[in-house]
Order: sequence, then structure tokens, then C-alpha cells
Amino acid sequence: MRIVIQRVSKASVSIGGEVFSSIEKGLLVLLGIESSDIQEDIDFLIKKIVNLRVFDDENGVMNKSVMEVAGEILCVSQFTLYALTRKGNRPSYIKAARPEISVPIYEKFCADLSRALGKDIKTGEFGAEMQVELINDGPVTILIDSKIKE
Repeated sequence: MRIVIQRVSKASVSIGGEVFSSIEKGLLVLLGIESSDIQEDIDFLIKKIVNLRVFDDENGVMNKSVMEVAGEILCVSQFTLYALTRKGNRPSYIKAARPEISVPIYEKFCADLSRALGKDIKTGEFGAEMQVELINDGPVTILIDSKIKE
């Protein structure tokens, strides 16, 4: 699994010109899934997301987690995180999991993330043509791959 985490002052997902979900202060998580992903990958990334200290403390130092600031999370499926670009100019998405594999993993990931956060998270709609709007606060953008645990 791969994620892109962006600290946001607000973010939303629109489908067909209508806002589907939105958050205020918190994290926008873009989630890419490959067919070899298992519960261990989910657990690793969720622990990182809820504990990542990317919010400012009273001294202006990034020292607080999304849980500590009572932030929200918006999680959006993003198969393009597995784009292969070495050959030519058209990305290949062969490493991204097919929907029959990725949909249940995405749903499990979101349910487990809600449980870990202690409140409902917001999501996009899997497979839909979505427009994601955000105000990246900082900017803070972090990439994490569950297969690279350094």
C-alpha cells in the first residue's frame, strides 16, 4: 500500500459537481492498493496516520498528531499511486490492484482507520470520477509505502 498524506485546513471530494464529503482541519489521505496488500499493511499505515506528528504544538513545532488536535480524515482511493512511468510517456497501472481486490481492502482500511481515530472518517466513492479540492496547510505532504519500513 502507498499513501500520500496532506495536512489540510480543509478538503472535499465532489462527484458530478456535488460535494460528496468534506473535512475541516485534518488529513487528506490518498490510498493506493496493490494485489499483495494484506492486513499487516493496513495496520502499519493506520498506526502511522493516526500517530504522525504533523500538527503544530503551542510553540509552532510539528509535534501533535491528528488525534491530539481532534482533526478529521478524508480518505480517497487513488490507484494512480502505482503508476509505472519508466517506459514511454503513458503510465502503466498494472501494479494497482483490480477492483475485486482493492474495494474490500479499501473498505476495511477505512473502517479500521475510523476505529483507530475514534470517530467516523470521510471518504470518496471508489471508482467514481472525483474532484478533490484541498488547502494544503504548510504545505505538508508525506509519502509512505507499507512495503518500505525504514
